[in-house]
Amino acid sequence: MAVTVYQYPKCSTCRKALKWLDSRGIAYRTVDIVADPPLAATLERLLRRSGLPVAKFFNTSGQSYRAGNFRERLASMTEAEACAALAADGKLIKRPLVDAPNAVLVGFDADAWAEALE
Repeated sequence: MAVTVYQYPKCSTCRKALKWLDSRGIAYRTVDIVADPPLAATLERLLRRSGLPVAKFFNTSGQSYRAGNFRERLASMTEAEACAALAADGKLIKRPLVDAPNAVLVGFDADAWAEALE
């Protein structure tokens, strides 16, 4: 299974993460998280594999998060409802989101990425 990086081309953190992968010779494929967001079922699978709470998958600094009042709403949402909301608007998803054979990574942290991908 290849490394899939869900990213937004205009996101500087995503560009930094892709440069990091390139500099280490790690093969990957990219998916534009806004134009082609992952399906809710895919997000549920990634959530289970990550072991993280669903709140960690949300881009809490984004405009969509604020406009949708997710800070208040998230506490009362089921995981399935939260994943459906994420799938409906890729800008809600914290990026980059990486689906790798041995890890799911949310956001870019060079140390965590090195541990999981190298």
